[in-house]
Amino acid sequence: MGTEQKKVAVLIDNLYEELEFWYPYYRMKEAGYEVYSVAAENRQYTGKNGLKVFPDKTINEVLSTNFNCLIIPGGFAPDYLRREPQIVEFVKRIYEKNNFIAAICHGPWLLSSAGLIRNKMITSFYSIKDDLVNAGAYWIDQEGVVSDRII
Repeated sequence: MGTEQKKVAVLIDNLYEELEFWYPYYRMKEAGYEVYSVAAENRQYTGKNGLKVFPDKTINEVLSTNFNCLIIPGGFAPDYLRREPQIVEFVKRIYEKNNFIAAICHGPWLLSSAGLIRNKMITSFYSIKDDLVNAGAYWIDQEGVVSDRII
């Protein structure tokens, strides 16, 4: 990995899908990445199944940090996250710096709000298909899709 450790941000908000947050969070750490959970505020967030978490960093603390990858877990958290202008701007910056973004389940909602899915192949939980298509995405019913730097 060179002299600088690679950094990964994993976004968090209420009603996050626990497995879609914790599994990537710890797998990235095991792979040797410097991983931070990031939220709008420094407070407790509760997952869909009641699991509580405090973020490692707030969005204000990481706006100038160069992350190599961003992970957006699903659940209903992406709907809350996209209401935060600084979070949306953070997502745009990650992509504009030629870094990767992984969006799981409802995660593409946030990508839509950031204006990143037009003319991209995108998959998601089926209930947000219309939202993504209306934002200009080519929606595909597959478990995983890679389009440019969006996973």
